Amino acid sequence: MAKLGKRTVAARAAFDGKTNLSVEEAVKLIKTSASAKFDETLEIAMNLGVDPRYADQMVRGVVQLPNGTGKTVRVAVFARGAKADEAKEAGADIVGAEDLMETIQSGKIEFDRCIATPDMMPLVGRLGKILGPRNLMPNPKVGTVTMDVANAVKAAKGGEVQFKVEKAGVIHGGIGKVSFTEEALAQNVRAFVEAVSKAKPTGAKGTYVKKVSLSSTMGPGVTLDLTTTAN
Repeated sequence: MAKLGKRTVAARAAFDGKTNLSVEEAVKLIKTSASAKFDETLEIAMNLGVDPRYADQMVRGVVQLPNGTGKTVRVAVFARGAKADEAKEAGADIVGAEDLMETIQSGKIEFDRCIATPDMMPLVGRLGKILGPRNLMPNPKVGTVTMDVANAVKAAKGGEVQFKVEKAGVIHGGIGKVSFTEEALAQNVRAFVEAVSKAKPTGAKGTYVKKVSLSSTMGPGVTLDLTTTAN
């Protein structure tokens, strides 16, 4: 068994016995315990009472975090003509059509979000096996298939986070940097929880949000008192 480093031991000691904390208490604990040499991300995990194998229990959506993510998001847009120009003016990093499709097919994926105008979807659809597993496939449900490419690009770069429930009924997300203020992180936590709560599917029975946990990229996790997560 590998020997734990001093930082890991200290972090675990700080978290020992801590559970069901308020959002503010959890954020403060994580900020004071984060000791990596880089600006760690505040990670959230929500355990939901759903089985995503059933269509009426699938949870997915998007949330605009009030204080952004602290991450530089690279955006690719499938568009032609005037819409391609709009995307470029809005700050898209890559804009194209067949040329962009060929780049992706070659294995070169240099973006974190993919947006497409509706008329481009027959072309984008050919990339399903590549973009789908990476959660990059444009989807109208989260606003990435749209004629309003300018606003979609600005939203993606301004702190918009997509979420989708995994097989085990868990949603993960990065919702800010540990260097953010405690207030900013707490606001982001509540915005994320609220968005997931509002995305409750019709097939969800019993308790929908079972547990919410926070952690930093390299640190241990702590569970939240759910009564403190509401705005």
